[in-house]
Amino acid sequence: MTPSTSSSVPAAPQAEHSLTRSQRLDRLPFTRKHGKLLGASGIGWALDAMDVGLISFVIAALSVHWGISKGDGSLIASAGFAGMAIGASVGGLLADRIGRRSVFALTLLVYGLATGGSALAMGVGTLIVLRFVVGLGLGAELPVASTLMSEFAPARIRGRVIVWLEAFWALGWILAAVIGTFVAASGPTGWRWALAVGLVPAAYSLVVRWGMPESVRFLEQKGRHDEAETIVRSFEEAAEQSARGQTADGPSGTVGAEPAPGAASEASEATVRVAAPDAVGEIPQADTVESTGGIWSRALRRRTAGLWAVWFCINLAYYGAFIWIPTLLVERGFTLTQSFTFTLIITLAQIPGYAMAAWLIEVLGRRWTLTVFLTGSALSAIGYGLADSEATIIAAGCALSFFNLGAWGALYAIGPELYPTAVRGTGTGAAAAFGRIASMLAPFLVPVLVVAGGQTLAFVCFAIAFALAAAAAFTLPEQRGRALAQ
Repeated sequence: MTPSTSSSVPAAPQAEHSLTRSQRLDRLPFTRKHGKLLGASGIGWALDAMDVGLISFVIAALSVHWGISKGDGSLIASAGFAGMAIGASVGGLLADRIGRRSVFALTLLVYGLATGGSALAMGVGTLIVLRFVVGLGLGAELPVASTLMSEFAPARIRGRVIVWLEAFWALGWILAAVIGTFVAASGPTGWRWALAVGLVPAAYSLVVRWGMPESVRFLEQKGRHDEAETIVRSFEEAAEQSARGQTADGPSGTVGAEPAPGAASEASEATVRVAAPDAVGEIPQADTVESTGGIWSRALRRRTAGLWAVWFCINLAYYGAFIWIPTLLVERGFTLTQSFTFTLIITLAQIPGYAMAAWLIEVLGRRWTLTVFLTGSALSAIGYGLADSEATIIAAGCALSFFNLGAWGALYAIGPELYPTAVRGTGTGAAAAFGRIASMLAPFLVPVLVVAGGQTLAFVCFAIAFALAAAAAFTLPEQRGRALAQ
């Protein structure tokens, strides 16, 4: 599938073909090298989703085999979200200091080992502690991975690429649903074997550390210009090879000319002279937001406040619903296997949701796409709360899954675009950390709401949260077609 190259922002003029490394990356087509980076980041993303999804099945299984209370289930879930809140904040800060790739690999190692260790837990207390450690890794990984991918994706289709990255979340949840249905529900020890699969991310961390490039923008911020130049040229060469493969009568123009000796290592310059072949796109206009003063500076405070509001509300509604859906289905009288099967079907609806969001985000733009999908989530939540049969439960659940995960894709696309390079990891991580506070509250809130007014009240409250998120989303600036701020 070849991404489209639509843009809503006029291209900036090229001055004597003297381009920064960021501009050279922004104008490239989507190449096989971009695809490899997307795949490597996406596998880590899917493994993260698998772990988050598995815990909902584990809680449902433990309620049957250990007889744990709703309070214990809430503690197990919230411990992970508490770790995610801290991990997202610290991970974002570290990504701006030691690099996106290094933090990405570290997070996979931490939560992979802790998830594998959770399979050996002999009591609720031990499981809660290990879930907190798992959360530290999970929370840091997502904003760091989206930041890294945003800084490599061609500007014309950056939003679409990040939605594709987020679509790996659906694969992870589907895998979690399959493992939950056929492993966690297989017997008294099935949940242990399900968690043991969580060791896979620990091994995959080695692939990330040694097989992925570091962010060019980060390297330039740290004065590591030789490394940055090598990486940019590798992407340009991939574009040239792709152009040659598509041209029947010979190679296309040179994508990147050899820089003069010593040009790559000049610490004061991130610019080299390159040729301007027809095979590459125009240079998009960059976001001009100021990069001084941190994420709460005068220039960024409105963006930060709006992004935090969306993150808080979508986390409250998403985790409140999807962590408890298997358990709530059991309470409605369905067997554990039926509950997990319904959840698997509902999860499959995430895939078309991501596909639609990936298309719309470069057509309607980020803000409208996010707002539309959050509004659809609100309406679907009301429908699920009122559902009273197998057919309506599955239909409303699929609609909720479709709209909610499409909204997540748009949210992860817009977050890194709001901040300049120096605080991009910090900004996205801090927003995710604030959202995780809602994730911690959601598992405790659901039992209270169910007791007070049944599942209908719970899902009406989720609908209100989605509606508030939609309102906040509309306050964010539209970034379609713009280059990232330096």
